[in-house]
Amino acid sequence: MSQTADRSEPETTPWYRLPIVWLVIGGPAVVVVASFATLTIAITHPDPVITPKATASAADVPAVQARNHAATPAR
Repeated sequence: MSQTADRSEPETTPWYRLPIVWLVIGGPAVVVVASFATLTIAITHPDPVITPKATASAADVPAVQARNHAATPAR
């Protein structure tokens, strides 16, 4: 019996050639880039400060009454 069977070594692929590596690295990388884009938008376009009105106009009265009614405790 001959023991000269062909025992070839399995090919080794570099880590950067494996697609799963790019899925593992790419997901968090996209989130980090998106967070910096969101931060840039938030800094360059801040929301305006709304000052409260001293008196409610006639158009606002139903909304103010509903808001106050929703804030009262149930009996």
